Amino acid sequence: MGIDISPKLIELGRNTYLGLDLRVGDAEALPFADGAFDGVLLSGLVHHFHDPRLLVAETYRVLRPGGRFMAFDPNRMNPFMYLYRDRSSPLYSSIGVTENERPLLSKQAAATFRNVGFSVETEYLSGLAYRYVASKKTRLFLPTYNWIDRVLFGLSILRPLRSFVLTSGERPRTYV
Repeated sequence: MGIDISPKLIELGRNTYLGLDLRVGDAEALPFADGAFDGVLLSGLVHHFHDPRLLVAETYRVLRPGGRFMAFDPNRMNPFMYLYRDRSSPLYSSIGVTENERPLLSKQAAATFRNVGFSVETEYLSGLAYRYVASKKTRLFLPTYNWIDRVLFGLSILRPLRSFVLTSGERPRTYV
């Protein structure tokens, strides 16, 4: 993807979390053996890939049979995520957005993981209060957005419209 991670950020992490193995690398070509992990967390990552198939295939490869993954990304079906973060929106803001960033449709995210062999579940999450966004104009509306997100999208009938898509699943176990 070409994202430059500051060496200072890695140094801060290593100094803050002693013994934690932090590495900078390519999520589409991980430096780990097949089946090396019991779990993989893709926190706010999938929505930065124009085509996440290689990322998902690498996730599958590094998980052991029976290993689980969790992906957490903005939901394109949420009206606010669409209006503020989707390039097709008339209110789109590119401030603080990476080149490939875009909210995800849950069905597309689930299909991408299913297509490499994962069993997949989808859930939706709201109520995570934003304290800051890059656009000064949008910051003025954060208290209103946070209230609507918590109260309105907290209703079970509006579950598929919540702010975030949680895609999770398991690499099938192999039986001999």
